[in-house]
Amino acid sequence: MACADIHTEDDQHWSLESLNKAYQQGYMAGLTGQKSPPRALAADVLLAAWEAGWDDGNEQYALHKRHSA
Repeated sequence: MACADIHTEDDQHWSLESLNKAYQQGYMAGLTGQKSPPRALAADVLLAAWEAGWDDGNEQYALHKRHSA
């Protein structure tokens, strides 16, 4: 089952704190080279926050790899 297929009553009830948490988790995942988001992020807005964090973290991961090579 794909992330977008999982819908709960809470999908439309996200907070700034949950967005920040999703971003931070995505950032850490990108920073460590992890590739895929957790299945628990069913709400599109939380998945988008995770992906934004992942993009930023992955950029830092790539920069670190280039500088340490």
